Formats: sequence, C-alpha cells, structure tokens
Amino acid sequence: MVREFTLPDVGEGVAEGELLEWHVAVGDTVTEDQVVAEVETDKAVVDVPSPVNGTVRELRAEPGDVVPVGDVIITFDVEGEDAPEEDAAGGDADTGVSADAGATDGTDAGAADTAGDGEAAGDSADAGAAEAGPSGNGHAGGRVFAPPSARKLARELGVDITTVEGSGPGGRVTDSDVRAAAERTSDDTGGETELKSAVRRIGDDEGDGASAAGDGETASEGAGAAGPEAAASSVATGGTGAGGAATPEAAGRERTLAAPATRKVARDLDVDIDDVPTDEERDGEAFVTEAAVREYATAQQRAQAADTAAMAGAETAGEAAAADAAVTGERERREPYRGVRKTIGEAMERSKYTAPHVTHHDTVDVTALVAAREKLKPRAEQQGVRLTYLPFVMKAVVAALKDHPVLNTSLDEENGEIVYKNYYDIGVATATDAGLMVPVVEGVDGKGLVEIAANVNELTAKARDRSISRDELRGSTFTITNFGAIGGEYATPIINYPETAILGLGAIKERPWVHEGEVVPRKVLTLSLSVDHRVVDGADAARFVNTLKEYLEDPTLLLLE
Repeated sequence: MVREFTLPDVGEGVAEGELLEWHVAVGDTVTEDQVVAEVETDKAVVDVPSPVNGTVRELRAEPGDVVPVGDVIITFDVEGEDAPEEDAAGGDADTGVSADAGATDGTDAGAADTAGDGEAAGDSADAGAAEAGPSGNGHAGGRVFAPPSARKLARELGVDITTVEGSGPGGRVTDSDVRAAAERTSDDTGGETELKSAVRRIGDDEGDGASAAGDGETASEGAGAAGPEAAASSVATGGTGAGGAATPEAAGRERTLAAPATRKVARDLDVDIDDVPTDEERDGEAFVTEAAVREYATAQQRAQAADTAAMAGAETAGEAAAADAAVTGERERREPYRGVRKTIGEAMERSKYTAPHVTHHDTVDVTALVAAREKLKPRAEQQGVRLTYLPFVMKAVVAALKDHPVLNTSLDEENGEIVYKNYYDIGVATATDAGLMVPVVEGVDGKGLVEIAANVNELTAKARDRSISRDELRGSTFTITNFGAIGGEYATPIINYPETAILGLGAIKERPWVHEGEVVPRKVLTLSLSVDHRVVDGADAARFVNTLKEYLEDPTLLLLE
C-alpha cells in the first residue's frame, strides 16, 4: 500500500512553501518523524517529518518548486504492506515512469514531465516557483505558475499547460483552469482529444513536425525558426563559433541522472541537463555532477561571447573581453525573487493594500529611562543577559495597551468582527539575511525586564541563524520595529497583518529640550505608530502614544504594572 504525504500547514496563514532540499531519495528506508525535506515559508525554514515507517517510493516535487499546502509531495511504501501492482509495461501507472527508473533516480520520479506538456525540460520542475508575469496568466519568462497537482492533471488530460490562463492568486493555474481548458479543447475537436505520453517520444509517423522532445521545444532543442539544420552548425556539432571559440558539444541524451541540487543549478544557469557531457554513470545511465553543469555553462557563455564580439565587428581582444564580461553579468547581479524574500514582500503588499494605514509621529523625553537602563545594565549582565532599551519599551507598550485595548486587536474580515486580545504577545521585527522576521515574546505582561531581555536576545539570534521554529514566529498581538538601532528618526511602518497597529522606534539622541522651564540637553526618542484606520481612529492612536510617553518618561511607573 502506498501512503501519500501532503505538504502540511507549516505556519499561520501560510498557503504554500518552497521545497529547498530533499533529505531522502527513492528507495531510502525512513522512520516516523525522520526529517525528509526542508521547506521555506514566509516565516522560516522548517523541517518536514515522515508520518510513517516505510520506504520512499516517489518524490513529487523538485527543490525550487513552490508547493501549495495540501499537495502530495512524497509517497511511501509502508513497511509490512504490499506495494501496488505495476501496470503491464512495468511502469508506475500514476507517473508513467518505469519501475527501474524510479528505483535508480530519485530526482526524476516527481518531475518526469520533461516532454509532453509543451514545456522545456528545465522548466517542468521549476514552474511551481515561477512567479506570475505582468499579463496575470501565470506565465513568466516562458514558465508557468502552477502547483504540481495542476501540472499532473494537465498531463493526464492532454492539456498544454503553457496555454492555460490562470485564475488563482497572482495568475496561478488551478486544477479548475486545467479542466476548463480540457473541456474547451474537447469542444473544439468534437469531443476527440488525443492523449500523448508524458515521457514517450513522438516518432516521425505520429507528429506533424513536432520535435523529438515532445509537443513543445526550446530554441536549443529545436533551433528556433531556422530549424535543426541551423543548430547542427553550432552547438549540436561541437564546432567553433564565429569568433573562433570552441562551442561545447551537446550530449543530447534522452535521460540523465543527477542530484536535485544539480538540477537546480542547471535550471538557474539555463542549461539543459541532458546536453551536459559526462563520462560518469550510475546504474548504467549517464550521471551529471554540479561541477560538470557549471563547466558546460561556462564554456557555452565564452563561446557565445566570442560569437557576439565577432558578429558586432569587434577587432580587438579588449572588445571581445568586454563582450565576455557582458555575458557573465559583471555589471549586474540578479537573484531569484522567491522564498522568504518573496513571501515577506507579498505579506507587506497585502497589509499595505488591505489595511488603510495612518501613521502618528511624536517625540518623548527618555532621559530618566536612559539613566534607569544604565543603572540596571550591570545587574542584568551579572545574570548573563544583555539589557537594551527594548524590554522597557515592551513593558510600557503593554501598559498602554491595557488602557487602550483597541490597539491590541485584529480584524476578522470574514466574520465582520473586531477581535480584542486579552493577552499580550509582542512581536519584535528583526532584520535577517533572508529579510524581516518577527519573533514573538509571549506573555510580556507577566514577565520582568531581565526575562523579557533574555527572550528577545534568544529569539532574535535564532531568527538570524534560521533555527527559529514556526511557533515562535506567529500569534503576536502587537509589533515593535526598532529602526533607530540602524539609524533614522521617523518612518511609516507597515502593520504586521492582521494586527491593527505597529510601533516604530527611532534613535535616541541628545537634543535641546524645554525641561522645568529651561532649555537643556535631554535624551529624546522619536515614535512612529502606524494603525489600521478601519479599526483604530486617529484620536485612539494619539491617546495611546500619550499614555506610552508617560511610562517612557518615568519608567518607575512600570513598577506598578
């Protein structure tokens, strides 16, 4: 019996995750709770455990795929249970891949749609991660924004997924879109829709000019409008380009074994992994390493650069070198907009364009707070804790929220209700290499300054080294962002949706200030409070800041809380 395992809900409000890495391969024996994959969400990188004791049968996603929650990503043969019978051809009826292929190449089992759905070989495994283009139809740069389930359904129904208009978020192609396209095709052909194998090559007697790779082809496979004869004079023949540089010979295999990470490198470098030359073999089939892919890509780039220089009439070595530099991208550097960075951006966009933001700015004299922190700092260090200003601010925020509970809320749009929170879990916006994360300190109202400081230090460190759990990144009721630690006075912070308020802290600076009737130097902190104007009025925001200022001006008041 085969057990299917779907991508679980890996975080609050997370609808999908990017598969970063498989820790298992087809044929591996696993135990329950063993980590089989890493998935990146808008919150963090999380481990995906096996739900059973068994043997890995099939991997249905490639590293780099963006997989919706609920889609099957891996299947297992459960220990002690018989595997399902294979079809008469000896293949897996669900994938069209032979049993031998599944046993020898764990990277192909879930992505063997390299021919038959109108996509280039490198695009099939990457399409789930491609973001929707400006047209909103789920296509970008020749790729398709669709989950594996929709792509599998398209293959089963004989639908060219590159022609399907997506109706899902961001132009995502859904299962319903594929079925609708299949119905239209059936109507257009009088109910006769020809189905072609997803892996079998179409012979000359079956197609009408289709390439040997399937229904669709890339320029490198079909040589574009010039036809295969033109390709034969360049890459396919391994000859020399116009500039005299040796053009790398394309192997042109039908099947190649490679690790998932190697396939990802090939996609990133726009290399057809079946064209990469190799002398290595695994189980009698060609095996390509990451080094071979990079070497082949570099050789292609240099040959193309030489051709470009020659065609442009370059006469000096300096001009040829400039063309080479242009190809290798020295003037620009591009990186994929995906993973944590992309999901953070989408969350920011949703917040900004869902909640009407209003930002209230103010200043507060925190001279007494600075003195209190300096006095308590050595005592905290004796307990092994670094005491910053943030724990003081967090305690002051909680005290102000108790007086103004409308800011400790969220808006349940579906049910049309404002949800008032009677607990105080404060989010701390933290800059990391992967983008902004918001660790959550729970129950701030019931903790002392040293305990809060210890919690903040631990959580922010875990966020930066990506060891933080998803439970530590969700459930906040109010968020604080300290941009003053980097530099700056005022900002317009974007609310951590679905909360209704966020407080931005500027830098504490010494300024001339009127104190007890005299202008004297004082330590001054700037505040920027953004609120969701659907729930929080401007007057509510101003009153909250006024109360907050009272606690920050005289931190001894926090002893009463």
